[in-house]
Amino acid sequence: MTKDEFETLLIRGAFDVDPATGALAPPIYQTATYKQFELGVEQRFDYSRSANPTRALLEERIALLEEGRHGYAFSSGMAAITAVLCLFRSGDEILVPRDLYGGTLRLLDAHFKNFGLNWRAVDTTDPDSLKRALSPATRAIILESPTNPTLRVSDIAAVCEIARSRAVLSIVDNTFLTPYFQRPITMGADIVIHSATKYLAGHNDVLAGLVVLKDDALAEQFQMIQKSTGGVLAPFDSYLLMRGMKTLAVRLDKESESALAIARWLSSRPEAAHVYYPGLDTDPGYAINSRQAEAAGGLLSFDLDEKHDIKKFTSSLKLFTLAESLGSVESMACHPATMSHASISAEMREEMGISDRLIRLAVGLEGLPALIWDLEKAFGASRL
Repeated sequence: MTKDEFETLLIRGAFDVDPATGALAPPIYQTATYKQFELGVEQRFDYSRSANPTRALLEERIALLEEGRHGYAFSSGMAAITAVLCLFRSGDEILVPRDLYGGTLRLLDAHFKNFGLNWRAVDTTDPDSLKRALSPATRAIILESPTNPTLRVSDIAAVCEIARSRAVLSIVDNTFLTPYFQRPITMGADIVIHSATKYLAGHNDVLAGLVVLKDDALAEQFQMIQKSTGGVLAPFDSYLLMRGMKTLAVRLDKESESALAIARWLSSRPEAAHVYYPGLDTDPGYAINSRQAEAAGGLLSFDLDEKHDIKKFTSSLKLFTLAESLGSVESMACHPATMSHASISAEMREEMGISDRLIRLAVGLEGLPALIWDLEKAFGASRL
């Protein structure tokens, strides 16, 4: 799919105008149930936990954008991941990246472990190491590329090929780059997950999760999981998410351009001990990311030099709001050790490469000079 084709699908995909009224915005079907027109005759819409026209339109659109076959919308990214994990049984093993998102690790370790679903952290950036890590019990590989928050890049096609050779499912969290920059299903992934709260929605006004599958048989099983567990996205939130997605391309182009400029600026500053951003040609993941993605996205991280007080730094920021999320039009800063990865032990964070001095920046749509000024001012205010 070309860039022009994708941008057109963002606006017109799965919906052009309402045939009943000519409305350019999709209708919001704010209903829990539907009239049964004939006893015993199955119809597509009977109860909104099973299917809703507004949600169905969103699900069709994300499947088109990811070049998959089946889309599913959930009430949050974690609800989407929970539904995917329901595909597995007691005794199954899931391999995950060493620096997987803290919420997913918490879900695996604190909840699904109780049902006998096992997990192991491996180096997904090294295909040979990943291949050796596979065991007879392995049923899936969950992949983030780039990872959260150290932005390590894995070769998605290589990982998916390894999974396919062993009849293991490949699951890719594509939240950070979205289908605008990266489409894992075209590289062999079986399942793609999004915390659509982030870049897809883009305005900090809706919680949502999306899942895309390419296999019909797996989709039939997954649809029953969605219907049975019931963590579906509400009609109004489905509408908000589709509205936000229309501007995805223009938002991500600017955010990615600004993030690269800030990463280059930080690389020249003594206050940033190390900068993590796969758009830098000095980054270990640069070559692979350049091959499999159109850009490196709007997220970057850096380690604050020890000559600066991290609390003073974050409290001095004015344009980068200290907040848990990312991917919005507003720029945000996160301290993973006390925020997104706070539930993980200090020892595990150290193994993951998440230091207590790591700062994650989600670059929004504010002017680039103003964002750099904000960081420079905070550096000055936090100097010991």
